[in-house]
Formats: sequence, C-alpha cells, structure tokens
Amino acid sequence: MNIEDNTSDVWALPDNLNFPVHYEPSKLRDHKYVINGDTGEYIGHTGNGFNCQDHPDYFPAVQGELQKGLTEQQLEGVSVSYRSALNNAWAMMDVKLPNMKATIETAKHSTEIARRIIALNGVNGCKSKTVIFGAIDFFCTNGMVTGDASSIKRKNTSGSSLDLFINELATAEQEFYRTTETLQHWARTPMVHVDVKAMLDKIIGSEQMSKKMYSLYSEESAVRGANVFALYSAFTNYASYQDERNGFKLRNTGKDTEAKNMWDRESRDVMKWINTPVFKELVAA
Repeated sequence: MNIEDNTSDVWALPDNLNFPVHYEPSKLRDHKYVINGDTGEYIGHTGNGFNCQDHPDYFPAVQGELQKGLTEQQLEGVSVSYRSALNNAWAMMDVKLPNMKATIETAKHSTEIARRIIALNGVNGCKSKTVIFGAIDFFCTNGMVTGDASSIKRKNTSGSSLDLFINELATAEQEFYRTTETLQHWARTPMVHVDVKAMLDKIIGSEQMSKKMYSLYSEESAVRGANVFALYSAFTNYASYQDERNGFKLRNTGKDTEAKNMWDRESRDVMKWINTPVFKELVAA
C-alpha cells in the first residue's frame, strides 16, 4: 500500500462524520450553539471560548501522522473502523495493525495480540482530542486498553498540534510489547486456588454484576485455563459486546450514547478493575 495516501478506502471517513462545524450565538450569555454544517442540526451548546477541530480535519491529520510514523510493513493489513454518538458530535477511529503482534500462551491455549490505536474527538465539548494505544485479541476480537497504555490528549481550546505524536508513537510501540509481556505473565499466573466469585465482589463492588462476570470468567477459563489472563479476557469481553452474548446488555437510553458508553466500559470500567489493590495483588510477581 502507498503509506503517503490517506484517501484510500481503508482510511475513509464515513459520511455521517464528514461535516463542517458551524456556530450560532445562544440566548445564554457567553455561550453558543454547535451546529452540523451540512444538516443544520444543533448538536451541542458550549461556552464562547470553545473551539474544536472538525472530524474531517482531525482524523485525516492523525492518519497522516500514523502513516509517517509507521513503516509500510507495520501498516500492512491495517483496518480502520469508526464509531459515533451524540448525533455524531462524539467520534472514535479504531485502527488495528495485525502485522504488529505477539503471541500469548497459557497452559492450554494460545492467542495473538495485535497493536491497536484509538483516536477520539468531540465537536460539542463532550471529548477533547485524544489518541490512545492499546491491543486487540485475535481469538475473540476483544479490545484492550491496559493499565500501561499511554495516551496523548489535546484540549480543543489548545489548537490542533500533533507535533509530539511521532515521538509518542515510537514510545507506544515499546509500550505495546511491554504490555504483551505483562499479559503473558498474567497467562502464567494460576487462579485454581482463588475464590474468584468473592474476589470479583471486591473488584467490581456489585454482587449482581460480579455474578455475571463470574459466568464470563468460567467460559473464558474453560478455553484459556484458570489463570489471570482468562479473567482479564472476561473483563474485555464485557467491554466489547453489548448484547445477550455475555449477559451485559447495554441499556437503550434512546439518547444515541451506545458507542460512547461501550468505550466507557473499555477505558473506564476495565481500567478501574485492573488497577484495584485486589487485582494488583493477584498479579504481583
């Protein structure tokens, strides 16, 4: 592929995100409305000092930095998907790099983990420009943002500079392989003598939710073995699916928040669980 060309179909921004942002004064003092410039739809209400980078400017800029910072071999087979919420004001670009991978092996199973880069943007004040580095499990397509993942955050009021991106990209590559070493350690950490349900009660703090998570862990451990990586896979399963498959069906609020709520599961809930003292004690060397 031509890594200088970010207009190829694999990178293409979907039509629903390809719009300019306009503003209109609000009746509330020192505030303004945020408007989809194509449809005329009001999609936000912010202070007058708020300025954003439109999705059609921001995401191609990130893509360009990725294409400059990664080699043609690293970009081979790249896949790009988009999610949106809040009337397209919130958007996420999920880049998966299957040619940058490592194998995680348990006593009874192995899977490949590939590198993943997530870019987020909000044009109505709901999200500052953010780039996060993580991983994807090929076996079950669960996404991962681990406790060691790094991120670059740019407030929308501070301009659109991505000057530090290339340096962060190189650092994140090293971080990815350190993360796979951590996951391999978890895969070799047994849980056969752990009261998993009681532990989940402490980690999650909800008996009903921990009961569902224990069922997910039982399914994962049947395949991967009774180890910490199987538990982590149960967590990432929760964050990757929102229907009856895992018992954690996402409640439909009718407010166009599904994609954002699923990202919150991944970036907030799972991150919180793996950073609890109980989990850290479990994986301590």
